[in-house]
Order: sequence, then structure tokens, then C-alpha cells
Amino acid sequence: MSAFPESAHTDATGVVSTIAAPFPVVVMDAAGRVTELHGAADALLPGARVGAALSSPGWLAAAHRTPGTGPVSGAVGEAYFSAHPCELSDGGTAWWLVEETAHRTAVRELAAERERTRFLSEASSALLASLNLERCMEVTARLAAEHLADAALVISPTSAKKLPMVVCDQHGRLVHGTVSGAVQGVPGLPEALRGFPPVPSRWIDPATAPDWLVPEGFGEVGSLAITPLPGHGVPAGVLILLRRAPQTAFSKSEEAFAGLFAARAGAAMSAARLYAEQNTITDTLMRDLLPPALRHVEGVEFAGGYRASVDTDRVGGDFYDVHPASEDCPDSLTVLGDVAGKGLEAAVLTGKIRNTLQALLPMAGDHGQMLRLLNNALRNGHSTRFVTLVLASARREDRDVVLRLTAAGHSPPLIVRQDGAVEEADTGGTLIGVLPRITTRTAEVRLAPGETCLLYTDGVTEARGGPLGDTMFGEERLRRALLDCAGLPAQAVVERVQMLVDEWIGDGRHDDIAVLAITAPRGAHLSAVDGTTAGRYTA
Repeated sequence: MSAFPESAHTDATGVVSTIAAPFPVVVMDAAGRVTELHGAADALLPGARVGAALSSPGWLAAAHRTPGTGPVSGAVGEAYFSAHPCELSDGGTAWWLVEETAHRTAVRELAAERERTRFLSEASSALLASLNLERCMEVTARLAAEHLADAALVISPTSAKKLPMVVCDQHGRLVHGTVSGAVQGVPGLPEALRGFPPVPSRWIDPATAPDWLVPEGFGEVGSLAITPLPGHGVPAGVLILLRRAPQTAFSKSEEAFAGLFAARAGAAMSAARLYAEQNTITDTLMRDLLPPALRHVEGVEFAGGYRASVDTDRVGGDFYDVHPASEDCPDSLTVLGDVAGKGLEAAVLTGKIRNTLQALLPMAGDHGQMLRLLNNALRNGHSTRFVTLVLASARREDRDVVLRLTAAGHSPPLIVRQDGAVEEADTGGTLIGVLPRITTRTAEVRLAPGETCLLYTDGVTEARGGPLGDTMFGEERLRRALLDCAGLPAQAVVERVQMLVDEWIGDGRHDDIAVLAITAPRGAHLSAVDGTTAGRYTA
């Protein structure tokens, strides 16, 4: 922009020199009458007449009537000017008119672009705040209705017959529903659902919008825009924008901006859908890795407890299973194991071992043979990890429970007698998955009513904590804890051990922990008590 003079050059008669007028100049006396028009002022202000009061533009005439007014600005026709006053020696004022149309347009566009950038940033934050697909659809519809149109609809593709839809109406209300009509009846909608570029809104007749597309009480649709929501490799859905009559159709810049918003919304929805799918897959796979819910099996009480090394994890390298007696396996078989390592990799091998043991159940009568076959299977696999195990076959004999116990590289089970004495089962053997040949020793133990056999992993005895924070819980402390468990049900024994170990660990780090109790029921005991179902006494 060229500079204008801070003071006007005047000739001998007090008239502004034409040489000093690079811009249109209007000179008015103190009474507001035009005394001179310089430069392009004649063409710019065709209504101005020398000797007459200036009436147009009104903003300039009003500024001249107010003494001491500084620069003012306003519209002159379709252009925009700023007027800068210069006081003359005769009491008049020369107003220099500087066009600012381009500058003002640039400033306005810059402000609009900043506002759009701010909105897109806030929209991205709001959309990425949740990995719930319905929540993402709600946020997309609400933001679009607030900033892009009078109402908005978000439709998500699905394998179901009816497509899910979220509507944000003209009052900002969110409504969940499904597409109740045929999408083929809306121009551009089938293509947008498949991810094709949007059809320009000017090609869509708003009068053809079906009833299911228009929110209740919306009124006549003035314009309609359909924008695909691009996802990660596959379409994430469609955004439909509605304006009420008599508003004009969406401009090209508005459609382009809607496309930028749709890209962010589509990415968020796609991420939410992918997360939901992965979560479903994870839950399906996790079902076979999670410890089973234990109960009474063939008149024997079973109870188990598990805690992963990372409290946010659900699975790890420790595991246990109870297989009821069957035609091929006359005794129920209990397995407790500890795979080397932690986390998901250990859990994957845990799943393979559990499946292998399930297949070997017909050989459960011979623990040694069963463990040898498992050892061969692990050594022939791709994993370099090993596992320690305890097998326990249980059967009822009158009121007692007879156990056959075999430990393979694992701590022997502990037996809690009726008088409170704690014994170690006489069993041992080689860990599984390392050596070509293994050795095992099986012990037979008889549990009288109220007595318990406790199987546990080294996560119990090697748990570090206590007053100094780094002392192992140890087997001796575990034995002392079991002294008070004589006659307790299996679940109570497990809960006591877990409670003491958790208190010992505190907030410290720990390995996977698994505990399993096998108890011979005491005479008549109350079962099936869940707060709603009447209990019953069983022998």
C-alpha cells in the first residue's frame, strides 16, 4: 500500500495540489460542502458535487461532521476504503481515500482460516478422546451440526441389514437409529458409502431427500451435502449435512472444508472400529488362556487364584486346569504349571501346553508317560522356553480323597492336615522342554475330610516385599500361613494365601502368581449359596 502524506500540500489559495494526490481526495469545508475532488474521486463518488454537501458515502459524511475524527473506513460501492483526514489552513479537511478491499479480504480470509484450523484441531482432540465407535459418531454429528450445517447425519457401514445412524438435529439433540429406507434413493450416498469422492452438493436436489434423512421438525431442506468419511484402507462411513431453506447450496470452499473435517472424523471412526474388532478377537482368544472357574468335581473341592505379573494384564506364564473324570480318564486331573517368562509370549505357550495336555488326557493314568510326551512335543516345537508342572489325579474313596501327585521341575505340593500340620508331598522330577529325557517321581497322598493339598507357583515363595521391601516371602512363611488353614474350605485357603502374599508385595513388582487348592469336603457342608439360591447340604 502506498503511503499518503501526513499533511496536505496547499497552493496559494489553500487548494490541495494535484501533484500531491496519489489517491482519490475529497476536500470539504467546515460546513461539509465539497470544495474539490481530486484524482479518481469523481469516478469513485459520482454523487459528489462541488459546492454541495456530501451525502454518500454516509460514513465519510458523518466522520467529517465530528471534529477531531481520525481515520475511518467503510464501503464505497462494492469496494472498501479507508479515509484519512488532513486539516487545511482554511479550516477545511482533505480526505485521502485509500482502497483496502484486497487487504481487508486477505485479513478476513486469514481470520476464517485460523478459525477453521482451530476448529479442526479441537475436532481432532474431541474425536480421538474415545475409541468407542458410537461415541465417535456422536461427536462427528454434533460438531458438524454446530459448525458446518443446521443438522448432520453420520452413517456407518456394517454387515448388518440396517446401517447404524446418528442424527444431530437443528436443536443439537442426538438420536441413534438405523437407516430405514433405501440408500440408493439418495444421489451420491451409495457411492460415498463405498468411499468414492463426494458428489457436488449443487448436483443434489434437496427436494428429493427421503423422510428418513430429514430430522423431525426440520422443515424444508434448502441444501444437502454428502461427504464420505475415509478410513484406514476401507470407508468409515458417510457424513450428510443439511441446511434449511432458503439457504443457498454449499460453496466449493465449504465442501472442501467439510472434506477436511470428514478426513479426521473418518480416521477416528476407523480407529474405533479397528479397536472394537481387535478387542473382540482378543477376548475370543483370551477365553482359552484365562484360568478356568473351579468348582466341586466328583465330590472334591477345587479352588484357584491367579495374579499376572503386570496388574493390567489378564494372562501370563502361570496356569492351572482341572479336567473332570471321563471314560478315558477315570480320575479327575489337576494341572498347575509355570512357563518361563512373562506376558503374552509366555501366555501363548501356556495355551499350547494346556491344549497338548488336553489331548494327552487318555494317558493321565501314567503321569510319567504323559510328561514325557509333553516334553517331546515342546522340544520339537519352535519355542525355546520351558515349563515346570505339577499333576494331581484325584478320586473319592468313601469320605477321603486319594491323590497321585507328580512334580516336574516344580515345588512339591503342601498338605495341610486336620491337626494343622503342614507336610511336603514326596514328589519331584525334571523340568519339561529342555532335556531329551526326563525323570519323575509320583507320590500318593490321602486327604481326610477337611484336609487340603496346595499347589502353587514360585511367584508365591519368590514374591519380594515385607518391611524391607526386598525380602522373599519364602516357603517357610507359606507353611506358617497354612497352619491356620486346617479344616478350611478350598476357596478360603486360596484367599488366605493370596491375601498374605498381596500384603507382602504391597506396590512392588512381582512374578505371575498361581495358587490351587484341592480339599476333601468335611462331612456335610453348605454349597450353592449365592445370595439368591437356597443352599443345600452335601456329603
